[in-house]
Amino acid sequence: MALCLKDAGCCAQRVEQFLALCDEGRTAEQLRLLAEQRRELLDRVHADERRIDCLDYLIYSIKNKKSAV
Repeated sequence: MALCLKDAGCCAQRVEQFLALCDEGRTAEQLRLLAEQRRELLDRVHADERRIDCLDYLIYSIKNKKSAV
């Protein structure tokens, strides 16, 4: 389970916290931690998508400027 959490981008502290919650049978808190990790990953994805959009716009602008000449 720890390897899966690390593969999902969880830091060592979050992995330890999750495993401790597992040992204590605190399922609701485990689910909260997983949801938090998922949200953080999605935030990064969305930020990267915005950066890609900016690059796509620049590429589009350069190509259109070049073909207009």
